[in-house]
Amino acid sequence: MEPAGLRLRITEVYASIQGESTHAGKPCVFVRLTGCNLRCTWCDSVFTFTGGAWRSLDDVVAEAHAMGIPTIEVTGGEPLLQPTAIPLMERLLALGHEVLLETSGSLSIADVPPAVHVILDFKPPASGEVAANLWANVALLRPHHEVKIVIASEADYAWARAIVEEHGLATRCVVLFSPAWGLVSPAELSRWILRDRLPVRLGVQLHKVVWDPDARGV
Repeated sequence: MEPAGLRLRITEVYASIQGESTHAGKPCVFVRLTGCNLRCTWCDSVFTFTGGAWRSLDDVVAEAHAMGIPTIEVTGGEPLLQPTAIPLMERLLALGHEVLLETSGSLSIADVPPAVHVILDFKPPASGEVAANLWANVALLRPHHEVKIVIASEADYAWARAIVEEHGLATRCVVLFSPAWGLVSPAELSRWILRDRLPVRLGVQLHKVVWDPDARGV
């Protein structure tokens, strides 16, 4: 077995079309790490909470790189729970990849390599995890990062609107509001954004439009 610092617990590695963020529509390799510290009510990746397989850092990097796609996203679960996620991203950057990191707003992004495109998911009240948001992350946001907030109700939208204004999020990076699948329609969320002239973008889970919403590995 590899030393802990040289291995990762991996749920899956696969190539697909990026379904979320400002990179939506791009071919992308997903490196999905196992484990999560949150239990959001609308989570669509519960399968990442347990299981997975311990693999060497070298093996994971080699597999992702061999797929021949410039963009690679490190995701989960919550990838930052595993310290080796940092050298994973460093190694992928060194190979010339554009690296995205999908992470909740509950863990510090201070150690994430500066070139990584962080997609930071702050959690609104309906997620059940609003208390987990680490607001110190706001000061660490860079212009090439983005914030995503999944909206499950109009109350969530009101909370998110207040957070954008309070923290000046739209002046720091792109902010996306994404409707929770099956709970808020994209049209409804669009109306709220337009009504309030909010400086955010609508984000839709493109992969759930292209493929079956419950499909894995896409």
